[in-house]
Amino acid sequence: MISGGGTGGHVFPAIAIANALKKIDSSIQIRFIGAQGRLEMQKVPEAGYEIDGLWISGFQRDNILKNLLLPVKIISSLMKANRIIRKFKPDVMVGVGGYASGPAMYVAARKGVPVLIQEQNSFPGVTNKMMLKKAARFCVAYDGMEKFFPKEKIIKTGNPVRTIITHLQSNKQRSLRHFDLSPNKKTLLVIGGSLGSRTINESIRDRVKEIINSDIQLIWQTGKFYFENVIASVPQHPNVRIFDFIKEMDLAYDAADVIISRAGAIAISELCVVKKPVILVPSPNVAEDHQAKNALALTEQNAAWMVKDVDAKQTLVKKAIELTGNSEEQKKLSVSIEKLALPDAAERIAKEILSLVK
Repeated sequence: MISGGGTGGHVFPAIAIANALKKIDSSIQIRFIGAQGRLEMQKVPEAGYEIDGLWISGFQRDNILKNLLLPVKIISSLMKANRIIRKFKPDVMVGVGGYASGPAMYVAARKGVPVLIQEQNSFPGVTNKMMLKKAARFCVAYDGMEKFFPKEKIIKTGNPVRTIITHLQSNKQRSLRHFDLSPNKKTLLVIGGSLGSRTINESIRDRVKEIINSDIQLIWQTGKFYFENVIASVPQHPNVRIFDFIKEMDLAYDAADVIISRAGAIAISELCVVKKPVILVPSPNVAEDHQAKNALALTEQNAAWMVKDVDAKQTLVKKAIELTGNSEEQKKLSVSIEKLALPDAAERIAKEILSLVK
């Protein structure tokens, strides 16, 4: 049983782990537990797996009134998770992060089911730290995680990334043709995650003319929430391609010379695999400020540039133009970020899961 979700950063690794398990043994039964109304309730069935949804949400720091129902949601989720686990009888519970993973892991541990936590970030969230005694194993992506979890339970596996990324066969001209862009110009890819990023979108929107005037092509994923505003604000131009969501992300990565991205754990893992120079803009709106810590783990090894969210509107476009015009720096960043790649993470985690089956 695999629990968690909420964003693409949790959902796609969970599906990658499930696929890796099926590849090892096609007879394995897999069921997901997610949160009602979240991304996993759509993406998991599309991937061919069954899922149950819990009535659960996170603590809302910006609106205390929204938390009034939280105790009721937690009790409801624990009760439903108990029914699901009792019926499915999993041999192992895997937690990938997100609202639904907490109740599912807690109930499983109480029932004596081995729990494996796939911790994606360099700084774990509250739920995973609460499970440090109950979990049997922690699969991590960064060094130094013994600060948070028992050393004897830690396995460094890396973060699972989508199969289309790990199997990317670079053919830049083909990828540029897909987006109807020129092979004779530098290309900047801007992605704010599956939900988009207000700061990144506004920073690019307000200074898009500087990018165009620098003769740089732009592939821009805004996220569904920001798409209409961006389309209405940015005049059409032959060097600019704007999408709410890019399905062919492998081709977008391949077409890019430089990438601007948030610093979510899975985004970083994918960027390490594709080996492209990147400017990270950590989101300040995440628990424990873990995106900033993720970004620092790269910048300290000269594997990425970082622009703070608060500085993005003033400096992001300037930095992007600077890096896009500096081939030598691009090469240095590409070499450094490739050293951090762990492309077989899903397979490693699948083997750890099976090792816990009693």
